[in-house]
Amino acid sequence: MQKTAIGLFKTADHIEDVVRDIEALGFIHVRAVEEPGVFDPNGVMSFPRLEYEVELGHMLRKMGAAKEETGAYIEGLRHGGALVLATDEDEKKVDAAANVLNRHGAVDIEETVGAAPNLPPLRHQPVRQAEDAVLAGRSRQSGSGARFFVW
Repeated sequence: MQKTAIGLFKTADHIEDVVRDIEALGFIHVRAVEEPGVFDPNGVMSFPRLEYEVELGHMLRKMGAAKEETGAYIEGLRHGGALVLATDEDEKKVDAAANVLNRHGAVDIEETVGAAPNLPPLRHQPVRQAEDAVLAGRSRQSGSGARFFVW
């Protein structure tokens, strides 16, 4: 099963350093996500920013992110932030990537959205996604901004 460490950063200024440090751990699947500077319309009734955010939201939800988390990540991107995602099957490797994310200042999204009472506990709590029937889980290191998604 794959596990992903994800961190939100307030700016994209040093994302290359974060990605480089995670790749140095032996990761092949590292992704940095920023909101595109320009959204080209695909047609007369096109809403490219909305389409981008919906697609990103679906990706995060499939990984196991709750609605509040997904909203916080998208809102962070709207304000010039960036996401870094590191995926692997080796749990220790993903934990090391989370440490890199935290060392570089990943935002604790609970500070952004608050501790929403409708979120299930964050320690390896399985979540069932109705649309695609994907079994996923999510957890978070206490006192850190990095989150884990198992999918």
